[in-house]
Amino acid sequence: PADQPPPDQPAPDRSPPDRSVSVVIATYTERRWTELTETVRSALTQQPSPARVVVAVDHNEPLLARVRAELPQVHAVRNRYARGASGTRNSGVDVVDTEIVAFIDDDEVASPGWLARLTAAFTDPAVVGVGGSLVPIWSGRQPGWFPDECGWAIGVSYRGMPTTSTVVRNVWSANMAVRHEAFRSVGGFRVGFGKLADRSRPEDTELCIRMSAAVGGGRWMYVPDAVVGHHVPADRMRFGFFLRRSYNEGYGKIEMARLLRGGTDDTAQLDVERDYVRRTLPRGIARGLRQFVTGADRCGATRASAIVAAMTAAALGVARASLSTRVGTDGPAPADRQPAVVDHGGAR
Repeated sequence: PADQPPPDQPAPDRSPPDRSVSVVIATYTERRWTELTETVRSALTQQPSPARVVVAVDHNEPLLARVRAELPQVHAVRNRYARGASGTRNSGVDVVDTEIVAFIDDDEVASPGWLARLTAAFTDPAVVGVGGSLVPIWSGRQPGWFPDECGWAIGVSYRGMPTTSTVVRNVWSANMAVRHEAFRSVGGFRVGFGKLADRSRPEDTELCIRMSAAVGGGRWMYVPDAVVGHHVPADRMRFGFFLRRSYNEGYGKIEMARLLRGGTDDTAQLDVERDYVRRTLPRGIARGLRQFVTGADRCGATRASAIVAAMTAAALGVARASLSTRVGTDGPAPADRQPAVVDHGGAR
């Protein structure tokens, strides 16, 4: 028949969409338009494809209008809550009704098979959420001074993370899937706490801990085979950004611990971070120095020094947050979140 492909070309995959999964993409600036369109394409071409792809826009009406005009295959909504990634993602979840919701950011590209691998772990009813790995897409070469042990500073998986599927305390919202019911039962991401412009706080870790507790020991799985590529622009490849992000990481983790403990200074939730500082970072320092001494890599000592600098900056953030009396949220508790505006924008 005339509508069949030539023999040397594979037949197109006509598998129906997975009606149990939606994808939410948070965005906030036109500067990432090219990356956003790439993110959308990578989500829509998953096999099986998601039931719906939602692009949630953070208080940027011109960008919302552009998404609706130029990306008609997605459902575009505005952030109905306070500014920031947390409210933006919650707004995206508000318009879906699938059993599972996956999240990916507007500067990322999902690899083929990402969504199927990410959601396969939900066959275990005890699993409330799943996360995958993030690999850097450098705008140029990776800086010689940048240590792989600190990949979190640029939003990618770091050396020392599991290499096989395993149970973890938390995953990252840039490559995450959740059971919709469990997510809603805790009020979603904590509005007013998290990423806003250049401010970065661990809203994803905080969500994971709350969801596990609320479901009575619900598990989070890390599935490294569910891969997302994360664009790393030139301004995030600078040492100054690296230090600021390290400082914010330390500060944000203390704020998170206070929120989880009702404003007290109990940091029992930070055992994962302590283990990372005690094990992964010293190994990274030793590796860098060994590479330098043996002549295997002249940048080894620089990377070792960068790890020490990151530890120092994070420690300063911890100290500053510990001296502060303010709990790090500008919004209501998740269960009491109220929309700032009402969005009746339909699927576009």
